[in-house]
Amino acid sequence: MEKLKLYMKKLAWFSLRALFWLLLTGIVALTLIVLRYGADLPDYRGLATYAPPVATRLYASDGSLLIEYAEERRVFIDYTDMPKQLVNAFIAAEDKNFWHHPGIDVFGIVRAGANNVIHFAGGGARFTGASTITQQVAKNFFLTSDRTMSRKIREGILALKLERAFSKEHIMTLYLNQIFLGARAYGVGSASLMYFNKPVKELTLAESAFLASLPKAPNDRAKATERRNYVLRRMMEEGFITKEEMTAAQAEQLNINSGFMAQQSDDFQYFAEEVRRELLDKIGREELYNGGLYIKTTIDPDFQRAAVKALKTSLDAYNAGRGGSEKLQGAVIAINPHTGRVLAMAGGYSFAQSSFNRSTQAYRQIGSTIKPFVYLAALEDSDVWNPTSLILDAPIVGWKEDDSLWKPENYDKKFLGPVPLRLALEQSRNVPTVRLVEQIGVRKAVAAAQRFGVYPENLKNMNLSLALGSGETTLQKLTLGFAAFINGGYRQEPKLVDYIEDRYGRLVGTGSVRPEDWRNDLTPPQQKENGEPLADPQSLYQVVSILQGVVERGTGRAAHVPGHTIAGKTGTTNDVKDVWFVGFSKDLVAGVWMGYDTPKPMGAGAGSHMAAKVFSDFMTVALASTKDQPFPVPNGIEFRRINRQTGTPATGSDGFIINEAFKRGQKPNQPGINSPQPTSDGYQQPVEVGGVF
Repeated sequence: MEKLKLYMKKLAWFSLRALFWLLLTGIVALTLIVLRYGADLPDYRGLATYAPPVATRLYASDGSLLIEYAEERRVFIDYTDMPKQLVNAFIAAEDKNFWHHPGIDVFGIVRAGANNVIHFAGGGARFTGASTITQQVAKNFFLTSDRTMSRKIREGILALKLERAFSKEHIMTLYLNQIFLGARAYGVGSASLMYFNKPVKELTLAESAFLASLPKAPNDRAKATERRNYVLRRMMEEGFITKEEMTAAQAEQLNINSGFMAQQSDDFQYFAEEVRRELLDKIGREELYNGGLYIKTTIDPDFQRAAVKALKTSLDAYNAGRGGSEKLQGAVIAINPHTGRVLAMAGGYSFAQSSFNRSTQAYRQIGSTIKPFVYLAALEDSDVWNPTSLILDAPIVGWKEDDSLWKPENYDKKFLGPVPLRLALEQSRNVPTVRLVEQIGVRKAVAAAQRFGVYPENLKNMNLSLALGSGETTLQKLTLGFAAFINGGYRQEPKLVDYIEDRYGRLVGTGSVRPEDWRNDLTPPQQKENGEPLADPQSLYQVVSILQGVVERGTGRAAHVPGHTIAGKTGTTNDVKDVWFVGFSKDLVAGVWMGYDTPKPMGAGAGSHMAAKVFSDFMTVALASTKDQPFPVPNGIEFRRINRQTGTPATGSDGFIINEAFKRGQKPNQPGINSPQPTSDGYQQPVEVGGVF
């Protein structure tokens, strides 16, 4: 008995000694491991002010999301804004002891090791890992995904250091904003928008559980519901939800978006791409794609949809039944004439089919849309020209320009004799325009279009054809040129963005209008005009008054908008290769172009009435909620009743009476043998097909 006691005593002493040496060996080994793998660990202190690459988002004027620019889709969400059920879902799915372990879960490692031994031995246990959320943060921010022992050791050491440096809440914030959740979505904020088109605060329990199921297989949708239900079961087992809540959430159908928010569909892509190109040049790729900018654009979603619908309806009607692989194309742009804000932009039938923006990139001949600028150049010489001044509409034989002879013609192949300037422009007659240019000079006529930004300043070959619309420009430039007729004569630059804020809400750039300065109706404040006006107000108004007549009784009757005062001008190039209409109300100017990308005749029945109809369809929607607003009359304008066919004072027997706008000192024509004589039915109305008008 004594020997047994002595033996047990020695055994206990040897066991304690062995345990001591074992512990000492373990401590030494652990110290060596830490010294070996912890010596060159990355500096993790920068995570205290974590600012990840965040997607830049483009918003419409009403605050709706248009599109995002990002190399990695990410929306940063602070921990205080994280729904508790979302945090609990990730804890249940990824790290149930998160709030208690020091960075590594020793019991989890032992449990995972035992399960994996059973798994490899052919047992029923699932293969499991033991990485904590903190370890995943260490790996995602600083390490690779290599399956090596050295990486796991470094990961564990980093996790311990992170836990000592930061709070659990900060670590959870890092994790939930950095974790990859499939489809280029990084973090729960971006994933919530990606999969459910809603911010995280609006997620249901079932949707939160689905997001928490993604880290294990972020791009596998086949078992989405099964994995979602597993997370819900784990949440119930951990006491985060009741069994009844679990059952109800498991029964909820997952409505997962197939693409990122559909990004406002194809309708907005031309405009969004135009913004992207502009900002890429101004702020650079890094800031645009990773800066987390909030970009408030000028686009009005209702206007945009109306413009796209009007254009597609007309293009579909034309293309239906016509053979050939090439389809007729078109473009629409709508702009606030007082600010230059682009409110709608349709650059073609479909961005998905062709990204070429025909409203800003296509240079086409503009035909008779040049005429308002030519007639303005004449009206500015108020001692010679007024709206009733007569121009001869008669054949011109042997007109010589450079080394060529040509014979100007009207679209209807007819001549009306002496006609008032107003009638010549309302009916877009070519021969009187040629005679007008001859009298005022080609350079003066073309210079007016240059002054308004329609033609470039550096034209080399100044000739008559330019004054008749053979020059090329874009729909955007032409529309902005027309905007100056009603904004006091000021050139506006196209404005696509109202303001930009960085991820911290600070205004980016100096040219933006601050959000707090906007009006209560969510429209930006009126901008102050810069520089001198392009023309005197009285001359501008006289052109506007005539262009109103174009819509009421001239070539632009198809642009009529019931209940609203509209002015504008048609344009058709030779052989009907391009058709145009640019028009405006008091506070909105819109331009329409239609034609083939490779210029060719559009065929019988085509003409500027097609573009005018698109304009009318768009403006009918755009002006539906506004009252009619006549064009403001500047000081110095006097109205007199005249016969619009002759430009002479109206009498009791006149059937075509209007109130004509005269500058002070100007007078209408006096009846005489050289004055045109009205007919019983008036001058022939313009035919809206073929020709140049």
